[in-house]
Amino acid sequence: MNDHAEDAVPEWVLDRIGDDGVLDLNGEDLDGTIPAWVCQLTDLRGLDLANCRLTGTIPAELGRLTNLIFLRLAGNQLTGPIPSELGKLTKLKDLWLTGNQLTGPTPPELGKLGNLIRLPLGGNELVGAIPPELGQLTNLTGLWLDGNQLTGEIPAELGELTNLTRLGLDGNQLTGKIPPGLGQLTNLTGLWLDGNRLTGAIPSELGQLTNLTGLWLDGNRLTGAIPSELGQLTNLTGLGLSGNQLTGAIPAELGELTNLTVLRLDGNRLEGPIPAELGHLTNLTRLRLEGNQLNGEIPSELGKLTNLTGLWLDGNRLAGTIPSELGELTNLTSLRLDGNELAGTIP
Repeated sequence: MNDHAEDAVPEWVLDRIGDDGVLDLNGEDLDGTIPAWVCQLTDLRGLDLANCRLTGTIPAELGRLTNLIFLRLAGNQLTGPIPSELGKLTKLKDLWLTGNQLTGPTPPELGKLGNLIRLPLGGNELVGAIPPELGQLTNLTGLWLDGNQLTGEIPAELGELTNLTRLGLDGNQLTGKIPPGLGQLTNLTGLWLDGNRLTGAIPSELGQLTNLTGLWLDGNRLTGAIPSELGQLTNLTGLGLSGNQLTGAIPAELGELTNLTVLRLDGNRLEGPIPAELGHLTNLTRLRLEGNQLNGEIPSELGKLTNLTGLWLDGNRLAGTIPSELGELTNLTSLRLDGNELAGTIP
């Protein structure tokens, strides 16, 4: 008797379902598990239970709601695995599960959701490898798996997702090399691979991603030289390569990235002089080159970077006189030159 009572859809819920077939309870304090009656609403086209203080697991029975175009369960305290049955919701365009405490692997069955446009699964506790089946989701514009505990390599199949504009895989434990095939994702505006354990060289193919505004590869174990091809990414406003094991010289081609506001190359093994061409980056607010093995003099051209609020050159092998042109940097709040072999005074 009680089971049937729990399954019955409350009148107030029926009143909240719009003419468009959408039940939007975003931000309502439901405070408990996902109610059993939700799985009876098989005509629903949209279900938004985000930010409802929900606990417990995602019921496999949600796989019955085959008319759903969007399902949003983000920002709750849901635990347990993502049910493979969600792979039956083939009309879905949006599946938002971010910001819960979901565990277990990413179900490969999600690769059957060929109409998906956005798949945010970040900020959970998902483990295991990224399923290569996600490469079948060719309509995806956004894929976020950030802030989980994912391991293994980035599947080459993600290079098939040519409609992607945003790919967030940061803050996991991914290993192996960055697949060169990611250079095919020419619609990307943001690529986040930072905070993993990626190794090998930065693929020169990333220089084909000319729509990128942000490229973040910080905090990995990348080696080799910075590809000069990155100088083709003229829409970049942020480039982060810090905290790797990169070697060789800073490419002069980075001076072509005139929209940059943030350039982070610190904490690598870069050597050679600071290219004078960096003086072209007049939109820069933060330039981080500290903790490398850079030598030669500080280029006077850095005095043209009048929007800088932070300039970090400490912990290198720079020598010569501190250029008086640095006195033009009147917006600086942080200037670090220590740990070098510089002469003269700070202007």
